[in-house]
Formats: sequence, C-alpha cells, structure tokens
Amino acid sequence: QVHLVESGGGLVQAGASLRLSCASSEDNFSRYPMGWFRQAPGKEREFVAIIGPRGSYFDYADSMKGRTAISRDNARKIIYLQMNSLKPEDTAVYYCVQKRDATLTDTYRQDSYPYWGQGTQVTVSS
Repeated sequence: QVHLVESGGGLVQAGASLRLSCASSEDNFSRYPMGWFRQAPGKEREFVAIIGPRGSYFDYADSMKGRTAISRDNARKIIYLQMNSLKPEDTAVYYCVQKRDATLTDTYRQDSYPYWGQGTQVTVSS
C-alpha cells in the first residue's frame, strides 16, 4: 500500500501564491507519473496537473496553465504544485495521486490513479 501525504494548503487572498507538497511512501517512486486533482464544494473532482516519472513531461488543466508548475524530487520522493495568481475559483481540496502504471495514457481519468492522499484544503478569498 502506498501512502501519499499532502501539505501546504491554507487560506490566502486572491493573487497570492501557494506551494503544495506531497510525500510518497512508494519504494519505486521514480517509476510512476504523479499528479494532482482537486474538488471544489459542490463540484466534481477534476484533473489539475501531472508530471512524468523523470520530471520531463508535464500536463495541466486549461484553467491552471500559465500560473501553475508541477515538479518532483525523486531522491526525496516528493512532488510539488506551485500555484501563482490564485483565484477564488481555485478554492478546493487538492489531492495528490500516483498513477497505476508507468504510462502517460488516460492521465485525466480518476480511475488511472489507485493511490490518493487525504487532501489538503486551499481557500482563496476575494
């Protein structure tokens, strides 16, 4: 069983920045794509970003492009989500995820990720 633990959420004002972290217990961490999803109140859970195993592949939701950066430190088994120019609509619980396999297919599908963290709350006030 893989354990993912997020941190870094909080309450910020619109326009601020926040960096989320996720620590993994996976022994073969550098083998798997890792990512983030989020769920806003009353809304469906949605894809935010993904990073490939070596950190050279990235993909972002359209709503996050240009103001978000995902990165990873394979030696420390941690991924990060740097979010800038935060908006009230970014308010959500953010979940760290590990992909089922080493491929970069079906990355937008929630069922591609068997391992989820407990989530960290991000609240952006206007």
